[in-house]
Amino acid sequence: MEEMKKNGGISVDTEHIFPVIKRWLYSDKDIFLRELVSNACDAITKMKRLVSLGKAECEEDYRIQVILDPALGEIRIVDNGIGLTSEEIDRYINQIALSGALEFIEKYEGESEGSGGIIGHFGLGFYSAFMVASRVDINTLSFEKGAQSAFWTCTDAGDYEMKGGTRSTRGTEIILHITEEEKEYLSREKVKAVLDTYCAFMPVPIYLTVLGENGGEDAPINDPNPLWLKSPSECTEEEYLAFYHKVFGDPRDPLFYIHINAEFPLNFKGILYFPKLLDEYASLEGQVKLYYNQVFVADNIKEVIPEYMMLLKGVLDCPELPLNVSRSYLQNSGYVAKISGHITKKICDKFNRLFQNDRKKLEEIWDDVKPFVEYGCTRDSKFFDRVKDIILYKTTENEYLTAPEYLEKNRGKGEENTVYYTNDLLQQVGYINLFREQEISVAVMDGILDSRFLSFLEMQDHAVHFVRIDSEMDQVLKAEEKAEENEALTEVFRSVIPEKVTVVQEVMKSSKTPALLTLAEEKRRLGEILKQYSGKLEGISVPEDEVTLVVNMNCPLIARIAGLSADEKTKEKAKALAKQVYMIAVISQRGFTREELQEFIDSSIDLLYNA
Repeated sequence: MEEMKKNGGISVDTEHIFPVIKRWLYSDKDIFLRELVSNACDAITKMKRLVSLGKAECEEDYRIQVILDPALGEIRIVDNGIGLTSEEIDRYINQIALSGALEFIEKYEGESEGSGGIIGHFGLGFYSAFMVASRVDINTLSFEKGAQSAFWTCTDAGDYEMKGGTRSTRGTEIILHITEEEKEYLSREKVKAVLDTYCAFMPVPIYLTVLGENGGEDAPINDPNPLWLKSPSECTEEEYLAFYHKVFGDPRDPLFYIHINAEFPLNFKGILYFPKLLDEYASLEGQVKLYYNQVFVADNIKEVIPEYMMLLKGVLDCPELPLNVSRSYLQNSGYVAKISGHITKKICDKFNRLFQNDRKKLEEIWDDVKPFVEYGCTRDSKFFDRVKDIILYKTTENEYLTAPEYLEKNRGKGEENTVYYTNDLLQQVGYINLFREQEISVAVMDGILDSRFLSFLEMQDHAVHFVRIDSEMDQVLKAEEKAEENEALTEVFRSVIPEKVTVVQEVMKSSKTPALLTLAEEKRRLGEILKQYSGKLEGISVPEDEVTLVVNMNCPLIARIAGLSADEKTKEKAKALAKQVYMIAVISQRGFTREELQEFIDSSIDLLYNA
């Protein structure tokens, strides 16, 4: 039989392909190995399909071998897939349709993703090999009966030769003759790292061998059956946690995970984890790995995750997305928007299932997830509608209650439909104790988003009102008895406190506290919001706090001050005590400034001397 032989030059419709490849893919050369191993997977997948249809036979196990030969300076990718005929090499390798090459280069000029854009657009996956090789050989034998082995070799100048090959078994061997500049790709460590990144979950076992070392890998370096392909009912808690630790290298267990198996029309699978943060200042940067039929595509894909859940870690396998998806595609794809919406729904479903079936678990993780739930509610109305009934409020007694549960527990003890809260457990401990004496629960809202979130909730449900415990006096702390105005007492307090502070006299239920500072809730909350935009909103001033000193006429100390106020000889003593009462109210409400602290120390020393 006459040997098949053909010579020629790779033809393109415009500029020569190899300088384009060198230029546009240089920033991410590692991707060449993904492309070649992915091609090998495709060849085996096609072979499996033919066998299932009864059009071919295969007795051996499917496998891909990556062989490094440092002595010869070669990388070989070997598969036992469908193989190629000489005609197929001529059609798929020699003919490169680049009618749009110039337009493509113009489109991607200056784009940072370089490698993510060009490969795959014009069938260039195979030719990415020339990023690291001066010559590439193909030695292949098709599955077709009577097929002849074919050999193809091409230099990085684009000159090729094709003739009969030497392969005697079905499949394909691609040999890369590595350039001097890219010798690092002949080391086990480098290639293993690339394969771990791009091929860790490819559907065919991949073995790595370095010639000259003692043997190769005893086991595949990849996991052909990743956890996300299994049914959630088949997976154990231990498997989910082990997968998380292995893929993301985080020694801490995640707070929870979501296994997604979306079918038509979305058709994507994945597992998302909500990591545990060390503290509120920890990085909120998540890590979502995107796969295409188990082939790694990109890391840290933000476009498919709702912005308020950006700390999520996980993997998503989306066969409907192009293998070499670009950032601009993700940002403008309606399909990606639907994926994001589906993920939002699954997160909400997870919270609701925990609330219904494992309330204790939800309460255990609530402090960690609360900021993201609050932010999500304010940013996404659909998210809010799905979780509004399971939003929890932690109390100072470490209970976790929904708003209806809180209102029911405190029914008849305070203003109707009012949730009382503290934003500083330490600073407002005096107020908390007053509420505890009345057996009224106090919600803890000390997060950075809480003030805005409470205002948002009141806009959504006008029937529920949130009041900070140092706000205006109401039936919670006041006794039914009305105080008779003591003008002398008011005059004494008025003389020792700032002019902007209002003085009122009330009979409180508790006799322990001599006085409290209270604020106007609405103006205080508005002021907090405006301060966040300080310098950004021209012409809008931050309102001053309307501070009121409530003097407790039920307190023995106040009665003593009132008695001293009535006599000119003891009025100075009354003023000293009144000043001290006011300073104690200040430190209980907001803490001291530096000057106030020094003043408090000095007055305390004076009182001790004159006791």
